[in-house]
Amino acid sequence: KGKQQVKRPVRVTPSGMELSLQGSRRAFITGAGSGIGAGIASSLALEHGWEVIATDVNLEAAQGTAAQIKAKDGKAEAYALNVADNTQIVSLIEQLKREGKNVDVLINNAGLQHVARLEDFPAEKWGFMIQVMLTGVADLTRAILPMMHEQGFGRIVNIGSIHSVIASPFKSAYVAAKHGLIGFSKVIALETSDVDITINTICPSYVKTPLVDAQIANQAKTHGISEDEVINKIMLEPMPKKAFISIQELVGTTLFLTSDAARNMTGQTLVLDGGWTVR
Repeated sequence: KGKQQVKRPVRVTPSGMELSLQGSRRAFITGAGSGIGAGIASSLALEHGWEVIATDVNLEAAQGTAAQIKAKDGKAEAYALNVADNTQIVSLIEQLKREGKNVDVLINNAGLQHVARLEDFPAEKWGFMIQVMLTGVADLTRAILPMMHEQGFGRIVNIGSIHSVIASPFKSAYVAAKHGLIGFSKVIALETSDVDITINTICPSYVKTPLVDAQIANQAKTHGISEDEVINKIMLEPMPKKAFISIQELVGTTLFLTSDAARNMTGQTLVLDGGWTVR
């Protein structure tokens, strides 16, 4: 007898499982108080009709994102979450269960940066960055997976970085954590292959956010050059396309990865880098 195939439960949509990018979801987003997380949350809620669970270690920031969405008739709720604290993660997921809020899509976005030579890199800071950007991702995914298994559907999107696939000096913790996301995603893809759950990692190069704007100003001051020179000679120089990655590009990629069209795309790394890594 041949090996019995595992039956894979799938979500039956009103369109009869057509390969469509349409359909409202409920997304749980970390680091949604600012930058990439806030941008993705706003776009998914206001332009695509999704319901957003906006989480951030800074509750006021998450509330600000949710308030902006609700002010324009979008659906969003804000919650405080320190992804470096597994107790908080477990508590919040239990709260969502009590509130009857299932999670269709998990977007692991929370992150931080510290730049220093390894010998000068504070050990506590190094460990904390790994906790937030790698261990915290595993802890949150672990907490949400049972919910996804129960409903027979789930999409996990990790926001990686160009530094998931290349290295830069003085960024050892960040590069280690972002590289780790790729290996983690591959393992979870295998572990969830018997159900309609996927996990993938989006790896953008520089995304134009207020944080990057601040970095541009800081580098201009440090190097004694103009902000235009920082942009063109430092940030965009490795990118043949010579353009920042936009929030809308990240949203579009997320929509694809969470659609029926990508149900067989899992454990993959999607690099949005303007051609940086093809050189």
